[in-house]
Amino acid sequence: MAGLYIHIPFCASRCIYCGFYSTTRHSMRRKYIETLCREIAMRHDYLHEPIHTIYIGGGTPSLLDEEQLTLLFTNIDYTAATEITIECNPDDITPQYASMINRLPINRVSMGAQTFNDSRLRFIRRRHSSNDIELAVKLLRDAGTANISIDLMYSFPGETMDEWQNDIDHALALGVEHLSAYSLMFEENTPLHLMLTEGRIKETEEELSAAMYYALIDRLTSAGYEHYEISNFALSGYRSQHNSSYWNATPYMGIGAAAHSFDITSRQWNVPDIDSYMAAVSRGELPMEHEELDMDTRYNDTVMLRLRTCEGINLNALADDFGNKYRNACLNSARRYIDDGMLKHTDDGRLRLTRRGLFVSDMIMSDMMMV
Repeated sequence: MAGLYIHIPFCASRCIYCGFYSTTRHSMRRKYIETLCREIAMRHDYLHEPIHTIYIGGGTPSLLDEEQLTLLFTNIDYTAATEITIECNPDDITPQYASMINRLPINRVSMGAQTFNDSRLRFIRRRHSSNDIELAVKLLRDAGTANISIDLMYSFPGETMDEWQNDIDHALALGVEHLSAYSLMFEENTPLHLMLTEGRIKETEEELSAAMYYALIDRLTSAGYEHYEISNFALSGYRSQHNSSYWNATPYMGIGAAAHSFDITSRQWNVPDIDSYMAAVSRGELPMEHEELDMDTRYNDTVMLRLRTCEGINLNALADDFGNKYRNACLNSARRYIDDGMLKHTDDGRLRLTRRGLFVSDMIMSDMMMV
């Protein structure tokens, strides 16, 4: 089974930390949706298997109205899809919008809460308040949405452990099925990165950031959430199927400006510019770049993605897919981290990150890749 990602680049305003492609030109929404439908038709033979998951991301997909979303779904064969997610901003969720989601094929909502601290929400230029988050969850529940995920961030400049624990308290009180949490990143060419380089803010000390991460793990696992990927937690049966397809190298097609696609042996990505994207599709052209993946690149991707998950790297499967040369290289590069207690070589032939290895996973993955 395969996945479909649909990029909706529209935002009412830009958050200071966001490095994803977006635009505030809302008047283009209808034309953009029509262009998406044309791209879907042009690429109908890209995936050679039914669509299992659909993820409408952005940007802010909840800026789309019912007519626009209905048009989109009219042009997608979603009959085999078991999970259809839309990203939403909490302040976009009204009783009417929550009811609309329930009328559409959507069965999962992912909301960018980020923090329950209102002054911090204003600092990162989010449109919503902490009360909006709680109200949105209630409205979605009342309308029948049974699968809700929220995103949180930690390691904000000046954030204390007590403040982070308070965010976790609020998140747990919501009783959502899934939670993702990420350390704040200072992406280049963002206002947040500029503030850092100008010395107006400081990064959180690594020791405190690590303590926040481990506090998150302890609190959520104690509350019954499975820590199934470095940044992701789910109640039983509520792992993100779509994101899991990325980590397990399942083919997916990305539609829209800046969207990426993957078919095991190659990657494609659309131009990150809405005008160029729509102009090309209107001419019957696919505005994308293409990269064939050699064996080393595919192996590196496998190491990077599967080591993120609680299942880790299956060394026998690695040998089946790539040959013993790669299996042996993987195990040899892992030995120092096994000896240091950051990786575990399990009896069933897997390499998994230990608790100590989780926070420095990027370093471990980098060292295990083929140069």
